[in-house]
Amino acid sequence: MTSLVSSQRAGLSVIDAVAMLVGVVIGVGIFGLPPLVAQHAGSAELYLALWLAGGLVMLIGALCYGELGAAHPDQGGEYHYLSLAWGPQVALLFAWARGTVIQTGAIAVVAFIYGDYAQRLLPLGEYGSAWHAASVVVALTLLNVLGTRESRRAQVFFTGVTVLALLTVVLAGLALAEPQPSIASNAPAGGSLAGMLGMGMVFVLLTYGGWNEAAYLSGELRNPARNMSRVLLIGTAVVTAIYLLANLVFLNIFGLDGLRQSDAVAADLMSIVAGPRAEALLAMFVCLTALSTLNATLFTGARVYYALGRDVPLLAFIGRWNERGATPVRALLLQCVLTLPLILFGALSANGVETMVAYTAPVFWLFMSLVALALIRLRQRQPWVRRPFSVPLYPLTPLLFAATCLGLLYSSTLYAGSGALLGLLVLGAGLPLLALQRPQAVEQGEHAE
Repeated sequence: MTSLVSSQRAGLSVIDAVAMLVGVVIGVGIFGLPPLVAQHAGSAELYLALWLAGGLVMLIGALCYGELGAAHPDQGGEYHYLSLAWGPQVALLFAWARGTVIQTGAIAVVAFIYGDYAQRLLPLGEYGSAWHAASVVVALTLLNVLGTRESRRAQVFFTGVTVLALLTVVLAGLALAEPQPSIASNAPAGGSLAGMLGMGMVFVLLTYGGWNEAAYLSGELRNPARNMSRVLLIGTAVVTAIYLLANLVFLNIFGLDGLRQSDAVAADLMSIVAGPRAEALLAMFVCLTALSTLNATLFTGARVYYALGRDVPLLAFIGRWNERGATPVRALLLQCVLTLPLILFGALSANGVETMVAYTAPVFWLFMSLVALALIRLRQRQPWVRRPFSVPLYPLTPLLFAATCLGLLYSSTLYAGSGALLGLLVLGAGLPLLALQRPQAVEQGEHAE
């Protein structure tokens, strides 16, 4: 599989790519998942340790992706790595999973959270949230169709506003809120300590989720051999610092027990900081945060459809690149078409967001473990490939990352229950597509590399 990077297409700077990465990761999860993490931590110290551990896992993964992205830059990201390491059939199955489970489910979740808060600002009736969600997916898809330049400019703006707003809330919380008195915390509900902490990590890493999306930027990054590791390391440091600051504020304001009992930590926080105007301010903040995440996720998500179209002859229509806008227009439109039915499902479901999380997590961690092991396999199969950035402490780092992914696969399957089964069934439904795979794809990829 040949690399499609060209000087015309590789237009993203380090700042552009870091903005994409931070925009994908820092989202509405930081105001939705901390209470769930607190329910699985026995003390404030363990609670903060879970968030720090999440940053370390993100860093380990970022180092692995730094080598993969620098050595094998391609718009297909993980699809490309899996194809080179494990063959085109595994890559095709990943593309199916990403298009039907992982990416579209994640887009629908964020779109619905946007819709819930946009509905407070501009009510549109009984199904207003769904209308807002569908509208924002269509609008941001059209923005990306216009071109990469327009999308990345919007992303820098959205990310800047999101980080500034979150830091403002954090600083206001530290300065204005009355801290809770230090009291002994009740232990979380039953289960072994390892099991409880494992469940806590599932929620933490859902909040950190999205950092791997930077893999899809490598094909359009200026000088990816030098800059890919910079993007991942800078992005990881920014995200971890902001998350730790935010959670220190939550503990300072609510205490661990209060945080466990909060149904809407963001609303409670803004009520303390902003008083009667809290609801509108919160709605505006969450909408901006969701726009940042959605724009970056739509941008990166379409690249896997584009890569898929290159390798499956019957799907070649989605593997065309629009040179004028420097963007995969057909892949973006297909992604939009596949996401809208999930929004409809969310509108008709009592717990659409929760079901989507359960639906996506096990499949996601399954393929993440294969990507981690792909680094080792590619070093063995292609020792001649130039690796401008090499992961430190090899092979311990990729093995540790793979083991973490497998542990999260196990934990998320236990948590998700029937939702996990449904996601795995949809994954299995893609097996017949393997017959469509172009057989010479691996040989082409190895020759090109």
